[in-house]
Amino acid sequence: MLTVVRAQRPVVTVSATGTAQFKAVQKAIDAMPATGGVIEIAPGIYREKLHITTNGIELRGLGRKPEDVVLTWDDGARYVGGTRNSGSVNVTADDFRAENLTIQNDFERTHDRSEEGSQAVALMLSGDRAVLRHVRLLGFQDTLYANSRTCHDAGDKPCQASRQLFEDCYIEGHIDFIFGDAKAVFNRCEIHAVAHQMVTITAQSRLTPQEDSGYLFLNTTLTEADGVGQLYYGRPWRASSRVYFVDTKLAKGTELNPAGWLEWGGRLATSDYAEFGTVRADGRPDDVSGRIFSRQLTADQAKALSVQSWLAGSDGWKP
Repeated sequence: MLTVVRAQRPVVTVSATGTAQFKAVQKAIDAMPATGGVIEIAPGIYREKLHITTNGIELRGLGRKPEDVVLTWDDGARYVGGTRNSGSVNVTADDFRAENLTIQNDFERTHDRSEEGSQAVALMLSGDRAVLRHVRLLGFQDTLYANSRTCHDAGDKPCQASRQLFEDCYIEGHIDFIFGDAKAVFNRCEIHAVAHQMVTITAQSRLTPQEDSGYLFLNTTLTEADGVGQLYYGRPWRASSRVYFVDTKLAKGTELNPAGWLEWGGRLATSDYAEFGTVRADGRPDDVSGRIFSRQLTADQAKALSVQSWLAGSDGWKP
């Protein structure tokens, strides 16, 4: 019998106190070989802007909970030449993993907010086959840029967008705070609206129906802070935006605008928005009679939507 021996991945440690191999997370990332490796991060606050361009990097927080390890920075779009450059953690490589930590952009805590240029990304993720579990993503406008580097130049040709799984995560923000054109699943996550007069959870940006991208929310809990005005599932950043919410629970005190979705440039009519099984805190079905430009899935359609069916792709990836 042939025995396949998998090469061990290198593991390095980081501690802000200087008691580990590295004191800075970026130094540990830069020390990884081309095949990637595991970076174990001791509890602490790491104020540094991170860039991950090596495939197979895994960040593991060593605290008892995700709040114990915080990766944070505070760039905003108006100071760094646009939203794309504002990320606290920027991942362009494939096969990225993160677990048990917090990624944050605290721009609105350290700067005065303006109507233009206050986009401030916590995580900019464009690589394929990414998995984040028990991760907190904290920000305000444009918290998570769940994007794809593979489809922007495809035109009308079919393309497979970068695939990303967020499982048992917490994501907060206000305007368009989950945006981009990845093909992403959010499974058992809490999505939290912070105080703002208008909150749009998503701004998915599928360019054409031929682009295989979209966001699938499964078993989501929606919560909101005091001071939220109108709360929407999202609005279409591009003409073929695609977002599905399946088995969503509205926590006590959380109210969706009856329309569900917000218009943006006349693109609602060409977008693909759907939901199934949205319930209120007491278990009663939410009133969906006022939804606009979206559809209610059948039970069979909803059952067919899963992490595996959404993310498998042509290579049969099993995250």
